[in-house]
Order: sequence, then structure tokens, then C-alpha cells
Amino acid sequence: MKLILLFLSIVLVNNVITSQFLGICPFLGVSKKTDTAIGMGVAVTFVIALASVITYFIQMILNSFNIGYLQTIAFILVIASIVQFVEMVIKKTSPSLYQALGVFLPLITTNCAVLGIAIVNINKGYNIIETLINGLGAGIGFTLAIVIFAGIRERLELAEVQDAFEGFPITLISASLMSIAFLGFTGLIKL
Repeated sequence: MKLILLFLSIVLVNNVITSQFLGICPFLGVSKKTDTAIGMGVAVTFVIALASVITYFIQMILNSFNIGYLQTIAFILVIASIVQFVEMVIKKTSPSLYQALGVFLPLITTNCAVLGIAIVNINKGYNIIETLINGLGAGIGFTLAIVIFAGIRERLELAEVQDAFEGFPITLISASLMSIAFLGFTGLIKL
């Protein structure tokens, strides 16, 4: 039961984008089309889940040698390696998605959501199963938020917007309203 609550908590209540404000760059940059948002969400979910598990074991190694202060550097190297792997797989399997994601795919390396979740897992003292569930849930929460926002932005393309709000201003207003909507899940789950 605790694992289900942990999963629902990170997806809805403690969502990395709407609650923790991590990963905003790809959230705003890749959310113009739903197809692209789904591809980015799947890639980020894979990277966050895999990075969470690998960094769990890296932290155990660092702690055994009393060099835990190298945590951030070691985690960034792991995340960069995973992103390179994902980039090669997407380039081989789906060239159109690779073109659509463009510069944002390598930017997953610098996506603070990936590093942030890895550090949160360590700081909260999760075991390996909880780490995997939290990482997977964070990625699914990221995907949920970016796909919903892509749908909103596609609808905004067809709507009449005042000249002063066209472009980035209406995007930021929409993102803030979506964050307020996710705030409605607060209190749903207590861990």
C-alpha cells in the first residue's frame, strides 16, 4: 500500500513540474505538439527511472569509500551516459521523433528533474524498490504534465488571444493555471 501511495504522490501531489518546478525547460520547449510531448515524456521517464536505480548503487559505492561528497559529479556522469544511450536508440528507431525533439533530447542531461529525483531518493533514504517507484512515478508525472500542457497549447493555437498575451505570456499563464489545478491534489495523499 505504501508503494502505491508513494507512486500516486509523486505523480499527482509532488509532481516534478507543477509542484517542485523541476524540468521546466523541456516542459516549455517541447510542449507545442502532443506527439513530441509524448516522445519526450517517454524518454525522460526512462532516463529518470534508470538513473534512480543506478545512482542508488553508485551512492552505496561512494559511501563505502567515504567519498559521498562526489555524489553530484558521479550522478551527472551517470545521467549523461544514459541520455547518450537513449539518444542513440531514438535516432536509430524513430528518426522523425529524433528530429522533432531536436536540441531538447541532449538537454535531458541537464534536466534538473533527473538529478533532483536521484538526490531526493538518496536524501529520503528510500530502498531500491522505493527508489524505482519514485523514479518511475516522477517520469510518469512529468509525462502527464507535459502531455496535458501540449494539449492546452494546441488548443491555444486556435483561440483568439489578445496581442499582448500572444506567444510566451499566454504560455506562462497557462502553465501557472495548470500548476494551480494540480494543487487541487494536495491533501489527497499523506505519507
